[in-house]
This record gives sequence, C-alpha cells and structure tokens, in this order.
Amino acid sequence: MAMTFIGIRWRCQKFFSLPGRFFASSQGGLFGVKTATMKTMKRTFLFILLFLLAAFLLEVGRFSVYPNVARLKKDNPKKTAFMAYRERERLAEGKTARLVQHWVPFAKISSYAVKAVLVAEDDKFWSHEGFDFAAMQKALEKDIRKRSLRAGGSTISQQLAKNLYLSPSKDPVRKLKEAILTWRIERNLSKRRILEVYLNVAEWGEGIFGIEAAARHYYGKTAGELSAREAARLAAVLPNPRRWSPTGNSRYVENRSEHIYGILVKRGIVVPDYEEVMDGIPAGEKGPDGTGGDQPTRPAQDSADGEEERQRSLEGP
Repeated sequence: MAMTFIGIRWRCQKFFSLPGRFFASSQGGLFGVKTATMKTMKRTFLFILLFLLAAFLLEVGRFSVYPNVARLKKDNPKKTAFMAYRERERLAEGKTARLVQHWVPFAKISSYAVKAVLVAEDDKFWSHEGFDFAAMQKALEKDIRKRSLRAGGSTISQQLAKNLYLSPSKDPVRKLKEAILTWRIERNLSKRRILEVYLNVAEWGEGIFGIEAAARHYYGKTAGELSAREAARLAAVLPNPRRWSPTGNSRYVENRSEHIYGILVKRGIVVPDYEEVMDGIPAGEKGPDGTGGDQPTRPAQDSADGEEERQRSLEGP
C-alpha cells in the first residue's frame, strides 16, 4: 500500500513538472520554436519600421534643399505644380489643357489689388515670417467644430509654396513639406517678390491664373487699371475661384467684397467719393494723369503725397 502511494506521488510530480521543462526549453519543442519565431518577427517589424521612418525623413527632408527656391529671386516660374495639376484634371474631364496666364511686374499691378488681396488672404503678411499661428489656431478650432479639414489659416507664403511645388491635398505629410518650403521661401525672397510671384500664379477661375489674366478676363482691362471695388471682388473669390465669380451675383462675393472694400476705406487706402467719380469717367476722357480732363483734380502736392504713401504701403513697414 505504501509502495503504491509512493508510486502515485512520483508519477504526479513527474507529470506536473513536464510543463515547466517544456516551457523552459529553448533548444527544441513547440514553445522553443515559437519563442525564436517571435524574436525574428520583432526584429523584422523593427527593421520595417526603421526603413519606413528613414524613407519618410528622406522624402520630407529633401525639400530642405530641393527645389532651388533661390532661383525665384530673378526667374519667373513658367508653370507651377498646381497649374500642372489643373491641366491633368482638365484633360481627364475631356477639356483643353490650355491655361491662361500673363506675367506682370509688381510695379504694374494696381495698389488696390495688392492691398485687397492682403486684406482678404494675409493681413499680417508684412510682419510675420511665413506663418500666422493665431490664424492657424482659429482655422484648427473651426475644423474641429465642423469636423472637417476645410478652414484656411495659410499665409500667402504658405499658399505660394503649395502652388509652386506641391499638390492641393491636405494630408499631414504635404503640410510638413509646405512648412519647410515656406521657411525657405521667406529666407530667400523679399516680401515684395513673394507677393509678386503669388499674384502672378494664383488661380482666379477656370483655367485663369494670375492677376493680369483675371483683370483681362473679368473686366477687360490690365491689372494696373483695376479699381478698388474690382480689386475687392477679385480678392473675395480667392478661397474658391472656381466656385465664385468676381462678376457674378453671389451674396457671398457681394458681402465679402464690401467687407474688404470697407477695410480699404477705413485705412485711408481708398477715398470713396473720388474713387466713384473716377470710375464713372470713360477711359478715353481721362487726362494723361488718369484724371477726367476738365474734371477738378487733386492739388499736385496732394497727389505727390498720395503716391509716396502708396509706395510705402506697397513696400510694407
């Protein structure tokens, strides 16, 4: 009986010790193979993760040296990445890929147009270094409330970086590339040059790029001849120029342009009565100085002071 009990206890001890020896084995057996396999999988996963991280850093980092942004100091871009995107889009829709653009120097753009675009798109343009963090925060808060990614907040420098070199997508990787390019643009180009390039490549309608092409298309005049109200309406449609037309009867364009025009008046950029009188004079009846022949004109000193103020406003602080 005692021998039987001892035999049963020995067999139980041996049985219950098997799992421990089984799990502890690393030289063979099912769980030994599984442990080795898990280690291999971890190494593989870590390798893939590091490879993807390196590829991401390489893809984003290359924009710190490429493209050559400094060339824009003297060279006018013939076609932007956004123009090429619109061409492909038009071809896919069965339309002609031809886009209309007429480059115009900054000095030949109406001061009203320059100021209206700044008011509408980037009122802190002269003071920031490429990023308006307060505007970006407001845009983010608006997106969170509406659960979308539609709000703006981008400065003119950011918009220029996107238009010149990137796609219109809003994914985080593209935004990171945009930030790098914006930083480079701000450090290589003067504010005046940034604004000149932007005004010449911005989209202003279906196949229409640049302020000169927009002025000719919508108002039959050059960019330098735009009135304050015309400039305000052109600036009002910039957020979505293919949806809204400067010459249409959209309530949004009407309200937005009046708001922009009101700011121009408030800041003394526009003298309403004088502006309205000049708009009513046919071009052929205007004198060489742009006034209306026999119409009363401002004193010479006032005109000189106004031109000096105009130049200061264009060049910024």
